[in-house]
Amino acid sequence: MGMSEYPILANIAVSDIGRAREFYEGKLGLTVAAVRGDGGVTYDSGGGTSLHVYSSPDNAGLSRATQVGWIAPDIDEAVDGLVAAGVEFEQYDTEEITTDGRGIATIGDARAAWFKDPDGNILGLITS
Repeated sequence: MGMSEYPILANIAVSDIGRAREFYEGKLGLTVAAVRGDGGVTYDSGGGTSLHVYSSPDNAGLSRATQVGWIAPDIDEAVDGLVAAGVEFEQYDTEEITTDGRGIATIGDARAAWFKDPDGNILGLITS
């Protein structure tokens, strides 16, 4: 049996679980599926996937790479909704990635956008 048969659970370290919950629930609109024994919160997402946010102040926000991404069938609508909720999108101008004024990049046939949680963890949207 290969690992492809198991659902994936993404984990994100944060420094303050209360502040993180305000962001993930209030701005991203995620609904709590469970509060775990580690004090962290698990949010269910589409397709049987989940995101677990847990307190680990020494590790929060250290990665400079995307920690988790959502597949958005209509990235324009998703960006508009998050901006309306107070989310700010990142701007990139590199050889590989250049975003437009709204923070959306076209990469081949896909479009993507990135934003950060209160600890600086990079989260993304992608559509193809």
